[in-house]
Amino acid sequence: MSTLTVGHSKLMSTAEAIADIPSGVTLAVGGFGVCGIPHVLLTALASKNIKDLEAVSNNAGVDGRGLGLLLANGQLRRIVASYVGENREFARQYLEGELEVELTPQGTLAERLRAGGSGIGAFFTRTGVGTVVADGGMPWKYDSEGNVEVASPAKETREIRGETYVMEESIVADYALVRAAVADHSGNLRFHETARNFNPLAAMSGKICIVEAEKVVPVGELGADDIHLPGIFVHRLVELSEKEAVDKAIEKETVR
Repeated sequence: MSTLTVGHSKLMSTAEAIADIPSGVTLAVGGFGVCGIPHVLLTALASKNIKDLEAVSNNAGVDGRGLGLLLANGQLRRIVASYVGENREFARQYLEGELEVELTPQGTLAERLRAGGSGIGAFFTRTGVGTVVADGGMPWKYDSEGNVEVASPAKETREIRGETYVMEESIVADYALVRAAVADHSGNLRFHETARNFNPLAAMSGKICIVEAEKVVPVGELGADDIHLPGIFVHRLVELSEKEAVDKAIEKETVR
């Protein structure tokens, strides 16, 4: 096992990692439900005096955790997500005209993030053809009276091999906030199980990627085949304390 050290470690404190995030930017946020969400980074962001943020995430967090913290503070202007059913404050803000919401099919959202990180401007998919996803008219924002103020536009469609496809634009975020199980000092990352669903994709899409890692090891300790995301995508790295690393919520607790 290598104990190689490098002079360009990306490690820094949480405060340093988010210090330059201003109002009005777009954040790609990793996680699946409350699994693998960058809770420490989001908690720190909730304490900053910034607002008008746009969040791109598979879901909107839950009340009091994850993106729910930013929602509670009124820091979010817009959300692009595929599932939002676990957050009462989200529903209230959306229905009362305080929040703009772009709902996107889950696989399409994943590919939009991946494409953004891969330098692909747009792609064609069959998902959503014949629905408001392609035809437009999905309510993105209501006014205070409950009327639709902003609706989704119609998207370009194209016939490919006898089937209709809809064009989806990729997503490039100003910042990505993700959580990894293990990182090395160069930012190579390994994710744990379900946390791998959206964290690598969110990381790829961010112009500046900030990672909170439960464990940080020397370069070389992660085998090449054990790296889920190469450090080329990672700009800043925060090592969590033992207490922060084990603070993991259960979205829905079911008992017998």
